[in-house]
Amino acid sequence: MRVLAIDTALANCAAAVLDNGAGTACFEACGEEIGRGHAERLMDMIGEVMAETSTAFLDLDRIVVTVGPGSFTGLRVGLAVARGFGLVLGKPVVGVTTLAAIAREAAPHDGGASVLVALTGKADEVYCQEFTSSGTPAGEAGVRSLKDLAATLPEGIRLAGSAAGSVAETLAIPAERILSRSGFPCIRDVAELGLAAVPAKSSPSPLYLRPPDATPQTKGRIERQ
Repeated sequence: MRVLAIDTALANCAAAVLDNGAGTACFEACGEEIGRGHAERLMDMIGEVMAETSTAFLDLDRIVVTVGPGSFTGLRVGLAVARGFGLVLGKPVVGVTTLAAIAREAAPHDGGASVLVALTGKADEVYCQEFTSSGTPAGEAGVRSLKDLAATLPEGIRLAGSAAGSVAETLAIPAERILSRSGFPCIRDVAELGLAAVPAKSSPSPLYLRPPDATPQTKGRIERQ
């Protein structure tokens, strides 16, 4: 199977082609930590990895895209491009969460304590989800305060993600339990999770864990008759 993976959910902008056919895996990726401007860079990156792997768009079997948590603007860029390709090519589009992809990279696979993937949120909040030591979900994704985490985290839990340091410091968790401080997923993990995903259960719908800060303007609006 050959997939095109796209990630614009957080500070990174990345695209990759992964082909696991013929008993071997061919992988080509292009990525850049840009913060903003995903719309301007993404199509060039896609063109680059498609050319490097000599892949025609009709050769793709599915499109994989990160669905969040992440920035509202970044998510819209990636989802719009992925859905557009899927519609034009008639190929399935699957969504992968940034939390699951970070967990896949950080998971120690040692049968030990679970891993909390935590991304920096507002004030003392983090976007987080608990995973087993093998990287499979052990709870639902949500927005949690550090105070709430202090009262509910299981003994010995390990940490990953951009908020791992602040969670460890606040909750007095030893630094050796921090597995990763990554602020965005590795595009290869996104591609491999998408490769294994069941399309019917992996909708390319944004994972918004909190409402947007912006609200529709009402002042000066002309009421419709």
